[in-house]
Amino acid sequence: MFTKALRGLLLPAVLLLTGCQTVLMSPSGDMAVQQRDLIVASLVLMLLIVVPVIALTLFFAWRYRASNKKATYRPDWDHSTVLELLIWSAPLLIIIALGAMTWVSTHKLDPFRPLERLSQGREVPADVKPLVVEVVALDWKWLFIYPEQGIATVNELAAPVDRPIQFKITASTVMNSFFIPSLAGQIYAMPGMETKLHAVINKPGVYDGFSANYSGAGFSGMHFKFHGVSESEFEQWVVKAKQGSALNRDTYMRLEKPSENEPVTRFSSVAPDLYEAIVNLCVKPGTPCMHETMMKDAARAAQPAAGEHDMHDMANMEH
Repeated sequence: MFTKALRGLLLPAVLLLTGCQTVLMSPSGDMAVQQRDLIVASLVLMLLIVVPVIALTLFFAWRYRASNKKATYRPDWDHSTVLELLIWSAPLLIIIALGAMTWVSTHKLDPFRPLERLSQGREVPADVKPLVVEVVALDWKWLFIYPEQGIATVNELAAPVDRPIQFKITASTVMNSFFIPSLAGQIYAMPGMETKLHAVINKPGVYDGFSANYSGAGFSGMHFKFHGVSESEFEQWVVKAKQGSALNRDTYMRLEKPSENEPVTRFSSVAPDLYEAIVNLCVKPGTPCMHETMMKDAARAAQPAAGEHDMHDMANMEH
């Protein structure tokens, strides 16, 4: 009876686990691979303490149980230099190792830092330029602008395999999080700001991308497909995108309006400086751009007020 009941309890849990994916542990991009290795190494280091502590806790509970008459009873014992050294030195060494790993990886895996390698043992060729993709998080969809190719897409992203990608990321209204688990870690997209991500995909395939930060009613449908393709397939994809309509400021302002489960859309051309206008929150005609306003404010702050000049002049005359 007990065995049947146990099976009945475990079966639903096993069925639920069959839907789990391990994309974070088996990514296809070098940046995500390095992040995976960092997670695994950190976990192993911590388990060097956790596992012995759990094992010794169970051992002591069994060894010194009340029914064990052979266990030594020493009520006056209160100190052991050897135990003190073990208790303090082992965690200290692991903390030092974790700290060193964190410091190195913080700089090495900085998303703003250009890639130095394509994968383990393969450096980025000196003559290879990264593919620039400008990412805009809208409500509730993703806009991708390819400035070099002169195209744009909604909810579809493509890049050649083994070519570095430089993402420039921003948002139109609220904060989102740009995340392709197979490619690299998540990077926040914020209105009026630009964040960056350098990454590379090493295997051809179609990968899931989505927002990892709740942003309202249409959040659950804010996902897209990332296509890792060959150079020739990427050129064909660009040609296909050039068959769409133009993305000008009026089109963008209509696209910016909230919508859910937006289908894939391709634009054959993009208005000049559209992305810069999005970042500076001045797509709408007549709206002052944020960087121009900041420059004017900084210039005014650098100049003393006229009244201050007059006061200084009067003080000099009195002296």
